[in-house]
Amino acid sequence: MSASIVQYFGPQTSKCGYCTGIECSKSHGMHAYRLSCDDYQELIDRGWRRCGNYCYKPRNDVTCCPCYTIKCDALEFKLTKSNKKILRRMNKFLRNGKRELSEHPEQQSKTDDGDGDGDDLIIPSEPHPQLPDKKPSVIDVAHVETLAQARSTQQKTAVSHEVGNDGKIAGDGDQSTASKKFSSSNPPCAKKKKQMRLERRQAKSCPPKEPKVTQEKSLRDFLTSTSDSDKHQLKLSLVHVDGEEFKRTLPQSYELYKKYQIVIHNDPPRDQKAYKDHLQQTPMKHQKSEDTPDMGYGSFHQQYWLDDKLIAVGVIDILPGSVSSVYFFYDPDYSFLSLGTYGSLREIDLVQTIAERMPSLKYYYMGFYIHSCTKMRYKGKLSASYLLCPETYIWVPLTDDIRNKLDTRKYQRLNPVAADKDANEFVNQHVNDVQLLLDARTCITYQRFVQMIGDYTGRDAIMEYGELVGKVCAHRMIYVSMS
Repeated sequence: MSASIVQYFGPQTSKCGYCTGIECSKSHGMHAYRLSCDDYQELIDRGWRRCGNYCYKPRNDVTCCPCYTIKCDALEFKLTKSNKKILRRMNKFLRNGKRELSEHPEQQSKTDDGDGDGDDLIIPSEPHPQLPDKKPSVIDVAHVETLAQARSTQQKTAVSHEVGNDGKIAGDGDQSTASKKFSSSNPPCAKKKKQMRLERRQAKSCPPKEPKVTQEKSLRDFLTSTSDSDKHQLKLSLVHVDGEEFKRTLPQSYELYKKYQIVIHNDPPRDQKAYKDHLQQTPMKHQKSEDTPDMGYGSFHQQYWLDDKLIAVGVIDILPGSVSSVYFFYDPDYSFLSLGTYGSLREIDLVQTIAERMPSLKYYYMGFYIHSCTKMRYKGKLSASYLLCPETYIWVPLTDDIRNKLDTRKYQRLNPVAADKDANEFVNQHVNDVQLLLDARTCITYQRFVQMIGDYTGRDAIMEYGELVGKVCAHRMIYVSMS
């Protein structure tokens, strides 16, 4: 697993992209030079989200519009009447190329993604966060990764020479007891990997189950009910953001993005570089192995080609436990096809397809659910959806009871069990094992650093960072501490 390298920026205040209030959006921010896919999965399960290389976590208890991470269990997902209507509409258009009489563009709102009935307003795109003025320190990421790898190898070697009678590790005087304990145990992510490998072996060894006889059409049934004789052909192409196909199709995707931003949001991008900074740049490397899906883990664009024309793009991260929607944009000329909703259904289908080989990857993350902003409640319309408790980081089913609570007060703990606590809590004694990058050549634990210099004024910031990212990531990621 590649090393994760981050620089914590601390609390941020900015204009809100939901209520448009000035200086009322509160969050914590950090720059990610590099993130392993495992670490980013851990982070989004603690309420973080990324835009390019910038990661942010809303301060839900004080911000104007609390943002709750929302996910859908794709294996439990059920199509609604409105979902089926959108799928039939797409299939009909592909078959004969005709629009229904009610589908004239002038009848549709710029923010409407369908026929206006309210049930098909699933648009997985969100306003881009306002980036902080602070710029990250300039580092040689490849060199720091080499430093981290050397340190990891040294620690593993030390563990292998553990002396059984006194519990000390030879040749590693700066590693604390807590660090030894953490290094020699299986962190949660390692357990997840073992479980995934076991599930894949079981899936391969078991014969495919006969499909259940049912009269109700599944999502896959709708998506495969097209033919070569249709007037139009819709083809989906999954391209990695660092791949040659992405570069080849960049002119088309940028022009589509620019058109979408102008027509739908009245917010034209500055230039192609701004587009790439937001929707191509990623801190995650493309990771492919026997433990990953066929396409691997990392950041991708799922392109929707109608005949030879690019009409929509879904920007997604494929992670060890989920497919996470980053952004979605489409050609406004095809708004009558409810492409935002259709894209969500296609991404759920992608999760279901991956889960056939990797059952543990079964969740579709839709970003944030903002109940206090009425126009942003559309994400809660997918069945089998869950919200992340902002205090215990336990997933809670999105029910009418939860909605009623959020109607009463916009910030809620969500988890009703008062005794539940954060299982990945970072507390005072954990700070000693945070890895600091002090300069281009020095990667050292916090404990060793303090032993060398005495008191350190940056301790409070490190504690705050650790509490936000959790113990697992705080010990695994490298914290850039360069002035």
